[in-house]
Amino acid sequence: MSTVTDTATRAAAPGTGGSLVHRLLRRWPVGLFVLLFLLPYCALEVPGLLDGPVGSAGSLQLLATCLLFGALATGYDLLLGRTGLLSFGHALYFAAGSYATNTMMQEAGLPFGLSVVLGLVFGVVLAVLLGSVSLRVTGIGFSMVTLAFAQAGSIVVARDPGGFTGGEEGRAVAAGFLPSSLVGIDNTANLYWITLAFLGLTLAVVHLTTHSPTGRVWEGIKENERRVEVLGLRPYGFKLVAFTVAGGLAALGGIVHLLLTGGSTPHTTSSEFTLSLLVMVVLGGSGTRWGPMLGGILYTWADHRLGDVANSAAVADLPAVLRVPLSQPLFLLGALFVIVVNVLPGGLAALPGRIREARAARRGGGKGVPDAPAPDAPAAAAADTDTDTDTDTDTDTKERHTP
Repeated sequence: MSTVTDTATRAAAPGTGGSLVHRLLRRWPVGLFVLLFLLPYCALEVPGLLDGPVGSAGSLQLLATCLLFGALATGYDLLLGRTGLLSFGHALYFAAGSYATNTMMQEAGLPFGLSVVLGLVFGVVLAVLLGSVSLRVTGIGFSMVTLAFAQAGSIVVARDPGGFTGGEEGRAVAAGFLPSSLVGIDNTANLYWITLAFLGLTLAVVHLTTHSPTGRVWEGIKENERRVEVLGLRPYGFKLVAFTVAGGLAALGGIVHLLLTGGSTPHTTSSEFTLSLLVMVVLGGSGTRWGPMLGGILYTWADHRLGDVANSAAVADLPAVLRVPLSQPLFLLGALFVIVVNVLPGGLAALPGRIREARAARRGGGKGVPDAPAPDAPAAAAADTDTDTDTDTDTDTKERHTP
């Protein structure tokens, strides 16, 4: 009997077998990343979600794109959900990384690795310069300044004054400028792994910065910037750090996008691109650890797959009053967004909590909620005495201050 008791005690004791399972459950992200890493070797077919086997080139390309935008939404939430900065110009830094790296390779003739480093540095420097100007104002003024910078960048890329951007057609990267391991359908798995590494890096940077002393100041700025000033801190410098980190992650994402698509496209400079990131963050849950990533993955997958639904024979056979709106992928995306926002106000990240609340409410309604234990008589008497004392004190205070 004592042996059984000792075994149960050791299982429940901290640091023993009982907590081992708990620690393993807490490390589920590691297991998920291992699973994602092994997907290129998977031949499983998932009808409706992917066109072919998971490990096929087409499926890996779609999965890599979803992971890329999940990482971009996570980096953008560093501004919106963590610091309370609504930027409409985040796409500019994404495009800066892509176009700068492209130009360094094809115009300057620099090696791929050096071009990547310089493209990232260019995006970070641009974020520092434009952020130092944009953050001079707050609120809607900040949003409008970032939008103005983004529109200016979009015009420059579209007009192509220096002959570097390719104008409205964009600019493809010649295969000779890229490593052979990143060119061709047979190397799609390598691009997928690069995107997965970018997602892991983004999650790590966001987690480390938000849990640092600077991240706590960001949280204070989001809640009440004036209070942070009263404490003797300068919010401007902390906001500039957040702006720069988010801009650097976006620039790195632009470089990964350059590798995935084989070129730079002017669409990445538009304000609609930033609005898509905003929708991803709200869809997943702003200010949460995993919400923006989930929102980015779901939105990107839906953006690619709903086009097939819109062009399907089932939609084509519907009456015109239904066929016309349902044949537009943007209409389907908008309807999906409205449904999620109304059903889950906190985004996808709030779904587990709502499920737990529903289960608790169902369990409480079925079994009944036990009444709270009655307080001890001495404690109750003491509480009444304290209440009476406070009441008498308040009465005396009022009498002394009554003219």
